[in-house]
This record gives sequence, structure tokens and C-alpha cells, in this order.
Amino acid sequence: MEKNPKKQIAILGSTGSIGTQTLEVIAANDSLFEVYALTANNNVDLLIEQARKFSPEMVAIGNESYYNQLKDALSDLPIKVFAGSDSIAQVAEMQPIDIVLTAMVGFSGLKPTINAIKAGKKIALANKETLVVAGELICDLATQHKAAIIPVDSEHSAIFQCLAGEGNNPIEKLILTASGGPFRTKKLDELEHVTSEQALKHPNWEMGAKITIDSASLMNKGFEIIEAKWLFGVLPEQIQVVVHPQSIIHSMVQFTDGSIKAQLGMPDMKLPIQYALTYPDRLKTNFSRFDFDLCSQFTFEKPDLERFRNLALAYYAMEQGGNMPCILNAANEVVVAEFLKNKIGFLQMSDIIETVMAKANFIAKPTYNDYVKTDELVRVLTKEMVK
Repeated sequence: MEKNPKKQIAILGSTGSIGTQTLEVIAANDSLFEVYALTANNNVDLLIEQARKFSPEMVAIGNESYYNQLKDALSDLPIKVFAGSDSIAQVAEMQPIDIVLTAMVGFSGLKPTINAIKAGKKIALANKETLVVAGELICDLATQHKAAIIPVDSEHSAIFQCLAGEGNNPIEKLILTASGGPFRTKKLDELEHVTSEQALKHPNWEMGAKITIDSASLMNKGFEIIEAKWLFGVLPEQIQVVVHPQSIIHSMVQFTDGSIKAQLGMPDMKLPIQYALTYPDRLKTNFSRFDFDLCSQFTFEKPDLERFRNLALAYYAMEQGGNMPCILNAANEVVVAEFLKNKIGFLQMSDIIETVMAKANFIAKPTYNDYVKTDELVRVLTKEMVK
């Protein structure tokens, strides 16, 4: 049987910001890509709409209570329908799939990514928490199963692009840029009173609610430094964060000769998504181009670790290693959810995370089951502190 020349794509988390933009990229390049599988957690209406438009081989909904609604809505189409987190993990390893784009939010992306790696799939990684929580395990599995991991995050894609063609030239430093978020210029006493509605108004990027809050608190940048450590094999002290409000320079690499390479572009996630799907090739696009005539200056600032303590907590977790980043992530997922419900304040998120990191059981050499147990216990501990 002749193999379908189109790359078969599975999108885990197809209804989120990254997932929907990935479908836009696929639709614009439908001679090269075909959607094999789509998964979502709760947004069943959008998943139904996507399935009817792209006709995948299968769909899966994480929340099993939506299974009948999903199945009934697609009953006139030859699409296999599944439900539950185990089903999503199984979808990731299906034999015809060429690329698995993991865009699930939080810890939930870990198991499906592991399954995809074990199946030897190319991973387009947009779920940063997978490497934050279990970076050592993921990297070991990727080496063992010869699974390529291509970063989708704009910062890590920028570093990946800067390293292309550099062979084994030693890295002196990775410089991750941060927009600074909507509260970059607010004083500490002002941050005590900011609301979730204000935090959701990011100045440069359109993202899902959770990652937008993480960006406002700089936890997103904290996760990115941990992810960079594993993706590019550097030490914590080789990773620097620079606040760059214009979000045009997406990140930089400094080499041992002092030379710095940067990747620039408009703040549009479709570009790193497409690059992850087409690497090592670049395809012509109609994306917006940066116009140097319209930008008078690039500015850079040192991040304020007193106002934005989450970044300092992430550096600490990275240096400690073991299950400490897993503790950081689980506590953060809980406090962000509570902040979005206006049950705790913006600065309280860091207070609670720091206390949980001090109280939770530290494991220096965790197994996969240790990560799962840590995640469960830390969520309970964090919720107790919120009450």
C-alpha cells in the first residue's frame, strides 16, 4: 500500500490557542499536512466543529461526561470517538501519525508525550510543563527511542533556530527574552490590588488564560528556563532572562567567542508552529513582517525578582532538581486557577507556592510514579493553603 505523502498530524489540545493556530497552519498547507487526530479536555463544541472541518481519523475528549455528545454529533462521519485521559495518551502513539503536537495545558501533557516518545514520534512540543515536571525522564526516553523534540514555544524555537548550523560550537549563555507582561511597570504595592481581568490583558500575545496569568507573574518565563536547561543541555547559570517589551527578539544565544545570535520576528505563534512542523525546511507564508522603519528602538531591562518572585522560585527549583520543579508546577496550577476565580490575590500566588515548596516532600531521584504522586499530593496541600 502506498504511503500517504502528507504528514499525519495529531494535535493534543486542539481547542486551545496553540491548537487552533496549528489548525490554521495545516489548513494553509493542506498539500503537505493532514489531521489524523484531535483531542481536547472540555471544549466539546469546538472539538466537534474542528472534527467536522478537518475529518480526522479519530478524536478524543478528556472529560468523559462529553463522550455521548461528541459521538452523537459525529455519528454521520467515519470518525472514531474516544474519551478519558488514557485514550488521549493512546491516541498519541497511533502508528500512522508522523508528528504529535502537544499543546495540552499543564501536567496533563506528560503521559501522552511519554507515549508519543516511546512510539518514536516526532514531537512538536508546546506543553512546556512536560519538561518542567520531568525533564530528565523525557530527555532519557527521547534518546532511547530516537524521538526528535522540536520546540514550539517562541523563545525555545528562537534558540533552536539560532543553533541551526552551529554543530558542536559551545554555548556560553542562552538569553531568553520576556515581554514583562501587563504589570511590568507596576510597583509592588500596586500588584497587591491587580485583578485577574487585568492580568489577562497581555500587551503583545494572544494566549490561553492559564499561560497569560503565568506570563503576568513571570512564572511562564520560570518554566521556560527549566525547559531550556533540558532542551539544550546547559547549566542553570548559563540561562539569563532579559525583559524586552517589544517582543520582537524572541531569544538569543551567546557563544564562547562572545558572538550573540538572535531570532527576530513579529509576535505570532503560527511562525514557530509552522517551523516545528516543517523543520528543517522553511515555507513561504503571508504572516506579518517586521518593519524596521516603524520601530525606533529595542529596549532591555533586568527582571525584578522582588516584584516577580516566581522567576526566582523557578531558578531555585531548577537548581534543586529532583521533583522540585514538579512541586513548583503543581502548586502554580492550583494558585492560578484560584486567582482566576478571584479567590486569592496576585502576590499571594508566590507566597503560597514558596510555602508549598518548603513543605512538600523532596525526592532527589524521582521515577515517573514519584512525579504522579508528587503532583497529586502538592495539589491537595496547595488547595488546603488557599482555604
